[in-house]
Amino acid sequence: MRLTVSLLLLFSGFLFADLCWSAQSEVSSVVGAVSATEAADDFDAEFAEDFTEDDDAPLISDPLEGWNRGVFWFNDKLYFFFLKPVAKVYRVIPRPARKSVSNFFSNLSGPVRIVNSALQFKFADSGREIGRFLVNSTIGIGGLFDPADKWAKIPEKDEDFGQTLGVYRFGSGPYLVLPFYGPSSLRDASGLVVDTFLDPLTWLNRDWSLLEHAGVRVGLAINYLSLDADSYEKIKRDSLDPYLFMRAAYVQYRLAKVAQ
Repeated sequence: MRLTVSLLLLFSGFLFADLCWSAQSEVSSVVGAVSATEAADDFDAEFAEDFTEDDDAPLISDPLEGWNRGVFWFNDKLYFFFLKPVAKVYRVIPRPARKSVSNFFSNLSGPVRIVNSALQFKFADSGREIGRFLVNSTIGIGGLFDPADKWAKIPEKDEDFGQTLGVYRFGSGPYLVLPFYGPSSLRDASGLVVDTFLDPLTWLNRDWSLLEHAGVRVGLAINYLSLDADSYEKIKRDSLDPYLFMRAAYVQYRLAKVAQ
C-alpha cells in the first residue's frame, strides 16, 4: 500500500513539474503559428463562430467550457502575477546564457522526439533527431549550443505522443484547459503522461524530492518565458475573447502538427 501511494505521488509530482516546464513552450508555439495568419479586423468574429469546418462540424467539442474558463482564468492570473514578473527580473541574466539553458534541456529531451518520430514511421526525422542529439551533445558542449541547426542545418522537429496518437487516427476528444499548462485535449493530455516517462529529465536525480523536481521545471519555464516576446500580452490586448482565441489557435495548430 505504501509503495502504491508513493508511486502515485511520485508520478503526480513528475507530471505537475512537467506541465510547468512545457506550458509556455506549447502556448508560444500556438501563438506563433496563429499570428502568422491573423487578420487584424475580423479575427475575433471568426473565433466567435467556433472555428467550424462547416456549419455542423466543430473542430473540437468543449462540453467543459465552464470548467475550462475557470482554469483559463487561474492560468491567466498565474502568468501575470507570478511567472511573467519573475521572468522579467530574470532577464538581467544575459540572453546568450538563458538561451544556452534552453538549448541544454531541449537537447536532453531529444529521446521524446526520436521515439515519437519513429512511432509515426518518420524514420528520416528520427534519424535527424539522433544526429542532432549527437552533434549537440558533443560539439555543442552537452547541448548548451545548437551547432546542429546553425552549422549542419538540421532543425529540431517537434514531435510528441499526442501527435503520435493523432497519426494513428485517435480523435482529439474534448477540449481541456489544464492548470499550469494551458490549452490541451483529452488525447494530448494523455500523451503528456507518456512523454513525461520518455523524458530523461524525469529519471535524472531520482533522489530529489518532488519539490526539487518541480522547482527545476518551474525554473525552466521561467527561463523560457524570459526569452518570449510577450506573445500572450498581445493576445490579451488584441482579442475580444482570449479564451476563444486560444481554443481555436490550439486546435488549428495541433491539426497542422498531426498532418505534417
